[in-house]
Amino acid sequence: MPLLSAAINRIQPSPTIAVSNKAAELKAAGHDIIALGAGEPDFDTPDFVKDAAIEAIRRGQTKYTAVDGTPELKKAIQAKFKRDNNLDYALDQISVNVGGKQTIFNAMVATLDPGDEVVIPAPYWVSYPDIVQFCGATPVILPCPIEANFKLQPEQLDAAITARTKWVFLNSPSNPTGAAYTAAELKALAEVLLGHPHVYVMTDDMYEHIVYDDFKFATIAEVEPRLFDRTLTVNGASKAYAMTGWRIGFAGGPRPIIKAMAKIQSQSTSNPCSVAQAAAVAALNGPQDFLAERNTVFQARRDLVVSMLNQAAGLSCPRPEGAFYVYPDCAGLIGKTTPQGMVLNSDEDVAAYLLETEGVAVVHGAAFGLSPAFRISYATSTEALKEACCRIQRACAALA
Repeated sequence: MPLLSAAINRIQPSPTIAVSNKAAELKAAGHDIIALGAGEPDFDTPDFVKDAAIEAIRRGQTKYTAVDGTPELKKAIQAKFKRDNNLDYALDQISVNVGGKQTIFNAMVATLDPGDEVVIPAPYWVSYPDIVQFCGATPVILPCPIEANFKLQPEQLDAAITARTKWVFLNSPSNPTGAAYTAAELKALAEVLLGHPHVYVMTDDMYEHIVYDDFKFATIAEVEPRLFDRTLTVNGASKAYAMTGWRIGFAGGPRPIIKAMAKIQSQSTSNPCSVAQAAAVAALNGPQDFLAERNTVFQARRDLVVSMLNQAAGLSCPRPEGAFYVYPDCAGLIGKTTPQGMVLNSDEDVAAYLLETEGVAVVHGAAFGLSPAFRISYATSTEALKEACCRIQRACAALA
């Protein structure tokens, strides 16, 4: 009898975490590494949020809370959904979890059975397919190439839906591409979904507040209210509020799903950290003006990185609408030979070449389901980004 379960053998460790760990190991060993793999802001958590956490500790707010969130945090989330998205969720339609990843995991474990299908546009966040496969369900991957601006097309979605389809995943702005759906594009996808009433939508809005060039964020239940009862709207404190380590994710959705998610959580982690919940209340209810200030910095970094990567031989880098990633196409590097005599046969080879020869850590595109490309996070200092892009240009120029 095997020790490990079939479920654990269906998944792989997170490739993005693996790249970050590898970069950290090389740095610790004394190598000059510029790590562009981590998906977290380099900004600090705002002081008013940290102060709220400290005050919560002093008040003794260090005990167990309700399994899926304190009433205070659920009220703050309720107000956020109304303020930012024009969505009206009752408190029992809101779930608070240990990060957005647990939000999605709980929802899928609570709803998926073997034989179910989940439509996932690619490039995708690395955890989506593995979570689905852990549940014994089948991810149906729909390639959304650079020619489609990395976005799912309505006719593509319609053709992929079967009687076994239970969920469609949407992520806007996207990790790894930064591509974001307009309200009109979401409306077109919603029209397809209205024709398939058995299909639910998981929309990952984690990068909602990180958008550029006057882009107007929209989410699908806002654009098409008839999908409200079939949509799980996922968000969290990690990205906009620079609270990755605090581990607070949340969702609004149909009561049966939210109740089932709480049931899962009651037998796994129980409540999210009480102090982190108090901090999240402050983040959601407090001043939001710093978001625009930080976006100005992110946008300047985006423009720098896109410009410099497009000057690298063999790379083509679109300009994203949001998040803090770029996803350059590296087809022009495939088949080329490094100065060490190695032929680059894949984007994984390209990522390894950049790390080994120039000390730049990126994540290869195959990890996100669409090759050949790689992901760069520009959530780091402008100086580091300039140096990294110079190194990438040098590495590309050295190929034969």
